[in-house]
Amino acid sequence: MELDNNLKLEQFNPEVLREYDIRGIVDKDLTVNTAYSIGRTFGHIVCSKFSKKKIAVGYDGRLTSPLLNRALCTGLLESGADVILIGLCPTPMTYFAHYHLKTDAVIMVTGSHNPSEYNGFKMVLNQHSFFAKEIQSLQLLTTSKDLLKGQGKFNKIDIKDKYVKRNLQNIILNKKMKIAWDVANGAMGVVIDLLAKQLNNAEHIIINKEVDGTFPNHHPDPTVPENMEQLINTVISNSCDIGLAFDGDGDRLGVVDNKGQIIWADQYMLLLAKEISRLYQNPKIIMDVKSSKIFFDEIKKFNCDPVIFKTGHSPIKEKMKEINSPLSGEMSGHVCYADDFYGYDDAMYVGLRLLRILSSESLSLNELIALYPKTIATPETRINVEEKRKFEIVDEIKNRLKGINGIVINIDGIRVENDSGWFLIRASNTQNQLTCRAEALEKDNLFKLTNLIENQLKLSGVNFKFNRE
Repeated sequence: MELDNNLKLEQFNPEVLREYDIRGIVDKDLTVNTAYSIGRTFGHIVCSKFSKKKIAVGYDGRLTSPLLNRALCTGLLESGADVILIGLCPTPMTYFAHYHLKTDAVIMVTGSHNPSEYNGFKMVLNQHSFFAKEIQSLQLLTTSKDLLKGQGKFNKIDIKDKYVKRNLQNIILNKKMKIAWDVANGAMGVVIDLLAKQLNNAEHIIINKEVDGTFPNHHPDPTVPENMEQLINTVISNSCDIGLAFDGDGDRLGVVDNKGQIIWADQYMLLLAKEISRLYQNPKIIMDVKSSKIFFDEIKKFNCDPVIFKTGHSPIKEKMKEINSPLSGEMSGHVCYADDFYGYDDAMYVGLRLLRILSSESLSLNELIALYPKTIATPETRINVEEKRKFEIVDEIKNRLKGINGIVINIDGIRVENDSGWFLIRASNTQNQLTCRAEALEKDNLFKLTNLIENQLKLSGVNFKFNRE
């Protein structure tokens, strides 16, 4: 690989150092020098701790990813680390590379589900998420006089076939299924044809397959209902059994049932958890604070032990290891399997597990979800606020709601469960946003909860109204 000698080590814009990854607007918050500096500092950590000094690197389909990847690899190599480039790929393929290639670490260049002008980096070190204080530590290393310098070796390999083969391991569909896939012009497009050719008993309709960093058809975020409209229409017009949607880097799964209804993660996780309940005795299943109370109540009935935890794929993956959980998820569609898998979030693998379950059921996906109590809920609602204010606002609301009637959960923002239902207000760790959600069994109670959220936000200077149509 040809190195770029015009790069310089520099401190990061503090706002790009997020809780779970590094992310910002390219050429404004994040530059090629940022990528190079990440390579130098993260490479220093790897070379300080491990003798092999092997780091696998991948990048997504954004227009800026190849340039950032080159700068990143330059920094890694100059730290003395050996780089194995696996090329354009979904984020889960870099996680797979970590195990398959037995590397010490991996870095993925990706803006995830953010708009096309964003990009960033996700990191794993020694099979553990590299996040929170670890990400902040890179800032200190940019000014260290003891930063390691060397010249690592560079190698490039293609593992797409092996990645798909591993995901298909033990996946057999017991009946013919028609599946619609929405790749959203994201990085999963480099492997979707390989998957379609090898999955048995399946007819595939694939939309938005071509990798295109401008995301010309819709934004690559399956948690936003309008981004699912094209898939919904595809499912209905082709009489599909299911529709599966990926985000921009392929680690989050969106689902549409055979009637064209969006099935949110806390709903399809009921089916995944029920299968797990047959394989383990009282398994601990993790879901984040944004998830429905119905999920936590219902999985108790089939002898699972529900664990409510803070939002974020990185802390959830670490919590899985801590409590030996075989399955975890969050409302955003990050779902992690440790059962017969590695414990990381791979939307392709989760989709395949769901297909395997459905292929053994006599009922359709729509009918299976209908077996559980139906609630009225807001979608996951995101509200733009000033970055420096988002955590302050949540703290202000917590103080005002001290003594509120109900069960108060403070592990990530504030979640209150009472006779009306429940609501959540939290600060996003990845964007300058607040995330709010409310759920009730009756419309009047949902109205009360959303009114309460709106009033609390207004008291902190945020004017927002829920769409009540």
